[in-house]
Amino acid sequence: MTEADALSSDEERVRAANSAFYAALESRDLDAMSEVWEHSDRIVVTHPGWPMLRGWARVVGSWDAIFRNTGYIQFVLTDEQVTIVGDSAWVTLDENILQSAAATEQSDEFSGSKATSVNVFVRGHDPDAGDDNWKMVVHHASPVAGDG
Repeated sequence: MTEADALSSDEERVRAANSAFYAALESRDLDAMSEVWEHSDRIVVTHPGWPMLRGWARVVGSWDAIFRNTGYIQFVLTDEQVTIVGDSAWVTLDENILQSAAATEQSDEFSGSKATSVNVFVRGHDPDAGDDNWKMVVHHASPVAGDG
């Protein structure tokens, strides 16, 4: 395998990990979200308008709270760029978000918003996974005011 092939393969895996993150978020699936993240004290999440949360217990607790209070959420991702350096990768992108105003899916009230995000992944070398896999260690989303 050439270096370019390895990079392409790594980029595809990072993109797949990033897509899995947003799929878990849209489906509000805590088990799927758990699969995306590294479970350690070094992980960090900053949701728009929230303080920074460190460590798996606080991060998973935040996702649980968001999932319980969100009836519907959909992301259209734009300007997605992947950078890989060794066993670290980051994805920068814009999140164009449509969500319900209520905690139930039956709500007809939707709102749109936009955030700019940085998602950081590290390569895990898990022999049980059968291959190198990328786990999220940082998600930071900042709201964008107006048309951004």
